[in-house]
Amino acid sequence: MTYLDLELLHTLTMVARYGTFAATAHRLGKTQSAVTQQMQRLEERVGQPLFKRHGRTKRLSEYGQKLVEYAKQMLRINDEALRVLSDTTNCGTLRIGAPGGIADSLLPKVLTHVARFSPGLRVEIHNGRSVQLLDELERGTLDLAVSNRSAPGLEGIVLHHSPVVWLCAADYVFRRIMPLPLILSDELSLYRKLAIDALDRHSVSWTLSYLSPGLPGVKAALRAGLGVTARNVEILGPDMRVLGEKEGLPRLPEVSYYLWRRPGTVSPLIGQVFDILRMNMGLGTVTGDMPGMLPVHRPEVREDGPATV
Repeated sequence: MTYLDLELLHTLTMVARYGTFAATAHRLGKTQSAVTQQMQRLEERVGQPLFKRHGRTKRLSEYGQKLVEYAKQMLRINDEALRVLSDTTNCGTLRIGAPGGIADSLLPKVLTHVARFSPGLRVEIHNGRSVQLLDELERGTLDLAVSNRSAPGLEGIVLHHSPVVWLCAADYVFRRIMPLPLILSDELSLYRKLAIDALDRHSVSWTLSYLSPGLPGVKAALRAGLGVTARNVEILGPDMRVLGEKEGLPRLPEVSYYLWRRPGTVSPLIGQVFDILRMNMGLGTVTGDMPGMLPVHRPEVREDGPATV
């Protein structure tokens, strides 16, 4: 009987993730030739070509893409088995991820229901960007993740619909005749896209005043009076105020937050917690590829050079 080597499968998933043999070798602390040899051994083991030539680059073949999906599931089960067997408590550990912009308002409600279901359960909280949290969920380092992005192939529930508003400092002097000074996050931010799309659609002139990779920097710039930003209303503080149509700013759409469940888990605990939250908090069950949901961009697999996104 032929068995698949988990180390080789892990390297394959890293190639799929980082896009090049060189980048994979750097992440694993190996030489590029060592990664190449591992992939050759894996091809010999499965008896099918896992990569195909595309000009000067190599990309995953149809067989390679299929094996990557199986490899992710096998690695998740491996990690879960090791984690469960190493847990010295009877109740286990649940790892939940949530973005900072909603953690203060929505996460406590989630944790309350979890604590009622299993008072002795150890809960680990991970804060991060929605895109990054979904990435961790796919890799198996999280069990549940709150996110405002789609997650193709995953099962989730709608937790909350959050109004999005224009925010500025409480003492900010709004000048309608001037281009709107925007405080924005980087390209990963959903709120950046909503703000720019709304302003451009209504022909409102704007200029970039401040750029921050995360919410703390955005809040600091707001409080300093450097401009205006679009964010979920939950981050509104006593030192901020809301702008709207009377200032000539367009209405912004609501943002939905979802709770996504880790794929391929064999642990009954995660399923039980997810079902409890669905019964007590869920506004509806969703799948990650429903129309109208903002997708997560994934890198294209390449052999040489940086992965494209």
